[in-house]
Amino acid sequence: MTVRSPLAVWAPRPERVRVRVLAGPDGVADHDLVRGNDGWWEPADGELADLAADAEYGYLLGDDDRLLPDPRSRRQPRGVHEASQRFDPSAHRWQDDAWTGRPLAGGVIYELHIGTFTPEGTLDSAVERLDHLVELGVDFVEVLPVNAFNGTHNWGYDGVLWYAVQESYGGPAAYQRFVDACHQRGLAVIQDVVYNHLGASGNYLPEFGPYLAEAGGNTWGASVNLDGPESDEVRRYIIENALMWLRDHHVDGLRLDAVHALVDHRAKHLLEQLAEEVAVLSAHVRRPLTLIAESDMNDARLITSREAHGYGLDAQWSDDFHHALHVALTGETTGYYEDFAGLGVLQRVLTHGFYHDGTYSSFRERHHGRPIDRLTLPASRLVTFAQDHDQIGNRATGDRLSATLSPGRLAVGAVLNLMTPFTPMLFMGEEWGASTPWQFFTSHPEPELGKATAEGRIAEFAKMGWDPAVVPDPQDPETFTRSKLDWSEPQGGPHAALLDLHRRLIDLRHRLPELTDPRFPTIDAVADDGAGTIVLRRGGVTVAANLGTAEARLPAAGSLVLTTAAGVALDGGALVLPPESAAIAVAL
Repeated sequence: MTVRSPLAVWAPRPERVRVRVLAGPDGVADHDLVRGNDGWWEPADGELADLAADAEYGYLLGDDDRLLPDPRSRRQPRGVHEASQRFDPSAHRWQDDAWTGRPLAGGVIYELHIGTFTPEGTLDSAVERLDHLVELGVDFVEVLPVNAFNGTHNWGYDGVLWYAVQESYGGPAAYQRFVDACHQRGLAVIQDVVYNHLGASGNYLPEFGPYLAEAGGNTWGASVNLDGPESDEVRRYIIENALMWLRDHHVDGLRLDAVHALVDHRAKHLLEQLAEEVAVLSAHVRRPLTLIAESDMNDARLITSREAHGYGLDAQWSDDFHHALHVALTGETTGYYEDFAGLGVLQRVLTHGFYHDGTYSSFRERHHGRPIDRLTLPASRLVTFAQDHDQIGNRATGDRLSATLSPGRLAVGAVLNLMTPFTPMLFMGEEWGASTPWQFFTSHPEPELGKATAEGRIAEFAKMGWDPAVVPDPQDPETFTRSKLDWSEPQGGPHAALLDLHRRLIDLRHRLPELTDPRFPTIDAVADDGAGTIVLRRGGVTVAANLGTAEARLPAAGSLVLTTAAGVALDGGALVLPPESAAIAVAL
């Protein structure tokens, strides 16, 4: 592996590159860099070797006197348009020497957004709430993107400097403190990363080199150059960023955003290459390192081992489970929910992993997906959820299930989500039925970009029949403030009861081995659309739910270990379930 100067930069496009040091012994000073044959520029031998560990600097390309941040900047103290600052990741005194990591199988994930998880919206304030997650019983904390973006707050998917931690969250040192604090409490950390596009403001990478593809694009703009000319270094840029989180920040896994938007026609796909290199690092640090894909493709090759000619990722999200459960709970069948009506769909997802596994998708107007090999692939490689940031925030008003569902249906949803054979995930506040919405919010400083974002959002929902007056303006600071959790809610009433249910469900999942058995052939599910009932059997454990309007009697044996409502009982070999209730029975 080539060892380069900390100030080295890959910039094959300009004919001249200078580095400007803003806090050196000579004050502000410019230094010409020397170009190598591979497009990398470095200081001349011996020059800038004594640069301070926290020095601020930036690059001047060609004869332009604009100061540009380092594409691999570790810190942006004054924002993404300003100078970079050196950051030494080894300076932190880690307290997690005893941490050996955590395998994904058998775990429960908790997804959170740093800016809205606490009133302060910082990494340090998030540490103060970690004990809540420990008491809840979750195993993994999945953090929405924290890489540097322009502005003070957004979802995180508009990042432009992938190596830097957003300063308004506390910067890289605070991030290391957060991960360290998680590990000391037994919580693994999954970091959400975005490698399929860059944000609209502050992206200077194309001035350095061909980071973006010359043709084609995706929903969010130009595609990243993964297979075109000079794409080798672009791929290294991505892979080394992934390794940085796992190595320098001790992160336990990465959630890879929208991998279906990665345009890569090489024989070895970027995801396969990434999985190989992460496996090498995992062997070196001697702890599990997990890669989870968000994918719209319903293609199990992503999570098939490389030995079996797959990409070798550890897991992928299953939107099909969300859609089937959402329709079962709410009755919504518009848009992409159209194909998911009926509890029979949920039954199929529980036993097959995907609903669309080669079937016709009316939303896409074509056949979609491919079957999972249920004899070889473990069910734990599918991450499932009743709610997540996208499925809440991309609704017109950012409303959670708790805004429309009764306490009984929320409880049934919790049971069906956490008792699946998959790897379940909760979205922050879901565990107590948070009444606060989670809306789409931005803070673009550029007036034109902010106006375009707001008008585009409102116009999009107006086409679907929404009154523009009820669609929040993403640029309005109140949209961001409204989306923050209210931590007084779980202290009492229905919120406290739902929180207690989630704690008991996760405890059962950890105690009963049948509930974490990842083998598809052990899964049995039966649904009755007419009665509104579904029964999931895992060995000697029976999970039953009644979403109908009348009392149901279902075959079950053993003893009840959890009920969600009064009136649930075992009566002569039958499980009596009132409407909007669920129960778990264990064979004696």
